[in-house]
Amino acid sequence: MPELELKVTEARNLTHSIKMFELVAVGGGDLPEFDAGAHIDIHTGAGVVRSYSLANDPADRSRYVTAILREENGGGGSKWMHDTVAIGDVLKTSEPSNNFPLKEDAGESIFLAGGIGITPMMAMGHRLKSIGGKCHLHYCSKSADDTAFLEEAKTLFGDNITFHHDGGDPSKGIKLNEVFAIRPDGAHLYVCGPAGLLNAVRTAVAHWPDDAVHFELFTSARTEEEQAEVATRGNEAFEIELAKTGTTLTVPADKTILDVLLDEGLSVPYACEEGWCGACIIDLVSGKGDHRDEVLSNAEKEADNKIQVCISRAMPGEKLVLDL
Repeated sequence: MPELELKVTEARNLTHSIKMFELVAVGGGDLPEFDAGAHIDIHTGAGVVRSYSLANDPADRSRYVTAILREENGGGGSKWMHDTVAIGDVLKTSEPSNNFPLKEDAGESIFLAGGIGITPMMAMGHRLKSIGGKCHLHYCSKSADDTAFLEEAKTLFGDNITFHHDGGDPSKGIKLNEVFAIRPDGAHLYVCGPAGLLNAVRTAVAHWPDDAVHFELFTSARTEEEQAEVATRGNEAFEIELAKTGTTLTVPADKTILDVLLDEGLSVPYACEEGWCGACIIDLVSGKGDHRDEVLSNAEKEADNKIQVCISRAMPGEKLVLDL
């Protein structure tokens, strides 16, 4: 994926732990277009690449706006962004990509944001406002002081916003079973936030159609033990074929498809390497995949026409043909 060089023109705290960054093209002019729900991958000085959602109006191509939660126990990317990056600095990023697209013709769009999960919802709100789409935002946070884009969200969503402040006690927050007991006609639900919230939502909306509920993860919803088990269970060597060249490669039991592709010198976008961000999804031409990721819906896994190569593998005895 092509890389961009973007200059930081604004960097300010939205809350005590969330910082907003405005990025523009180094040479000026319009940036590559993006759809609501898109993200960019930022190459951080901590030696890691991290995906951050875009919050600004997709119609405004003069800038990208993102917000980043400082994670004390993360891989260092967010701390580097908070502590080191300053106005005037130049960052290397990917062009925008979107694993969390907005269904613009839905009867209603319902957004559930937990903390930093508000970021893509802002862009979605801008887009729906421009096309006259019906929507409502449920915004969960500890308090008003911990609510990023507080005033901007009030202005953007107007009467179509409900704040749920729990004071740090999730039991005092949003009552998911009540809020989502009934699905409005044609409604689609978009959820972005911490793993605990996403797992609770999955239970609360189990009666909704699978293709009407959309999730975006900023970290794995699995425990470390679950993640290790999923990544290694029953691993066997298998073959992949690159459809565009006919090249056949072997994926050893102790390597991922992504490892093998990178070893071959292929340029493949990736970020989390744990199956939760969706950056490395590749179209699957043929073969049955053992889908271990947290991004594809059940329907998408059953369709078996794309695969997340950092974690998923082939079913026993299968050869995967990738659109590469």
